[in-house]
Amino acid sequence: MPRFDRAIFLVPIAHRGLHDAARGRIENTRTAFQAAIDADLGIECDVRPAAGGLPVVFHDDTIDRLIDGTERVVDLTAGDLDRLTYRDRDDERIQTFAELLEQVGGRVPLLVEIKSEWDPPDHGFLFRVCRMAAYYEGPIALMSFDPAVIVLAKQYAPQVPRGIISGSYAGGDWWGDRIDQARAARLRDLEEGADANPDFYAYEVGALETLPPRRAREELGVPLFTWTVRSEEDRRLAEAFADAPIFENGPAEAFEAQRAAINEGLELRPQPASAR
Repeated sequence: MPRFDRAIFLVPIAHRGLHDAARGRIENTRTAFQAAIDADLGIECDVRPAAGGLPVVFHDDTIDRLIDGTERVVDLTAGDLDRLTYRDRDDERIQTFAELLEQVGGRVPLLVEIKSEWDPPDHGFLFRVCRMAAYYEGPIALMSFDPAVIVLAKQYAPQVPRGIISGSYAGGDWWGDRIDQARAARLRDLEEGADANPDFYAYEVGALETLPPRRAREELGVPLFTWTVRSEEDRRLAEAFADAPIFENGPAEAFEAQRAAINEGLELRPQPASAR
């Protein structure tokens, strides 16, 4: 059996859970994850270290966008996690990775983005994430923008599927203060991370028609997720150039046709030898 089972993982994936702030479902929270489970959708989530390398489920490196305060996540203690609540949901706290795994319980596939600020990887934190993923009884895959993180994931949990996230690396949100232009081009072109032997890629939806993701999918036969699908045009691109969408800002029902198309494609598409 392949490490990455296309029939299990290639489904519509709810980005940071099926969140909808207007309905009280904040991204990366228990409520958003439960909504995705109830809709039988896969879940994408973000994991980063709190104090002592404790893996917690949170996207940003500081809490201020969603929680009153200015703390860095890496400084949050267990007491802080008990005390702090989301700004619009005083009954929601930052979940630990262990709590998320317990909540999902293998019912839907999980894509876990390991956050990186492009510093040398935190081995202790990564070891904990990888060990928890390895012992989890359900479909789970680890991914990161930082290929060095995925190289370590291969070392610490070789049996867990792993992937690299990428995209255009154009514009102001692509770590311009941490990555020079030459490295950004290598990352965009999927030229880093060969040592990680990735099972899949997740590529920016607006750059799907460029050569690197098309070559990975069409020539190399590597499964391709795309992020973040938010509009009808994004859905069209995802259906044409990717294997499964990582989506938000839409009802689950909007993806039922794509789920059927994915299932039909899995039945009809020849599998590369490496995936059999």
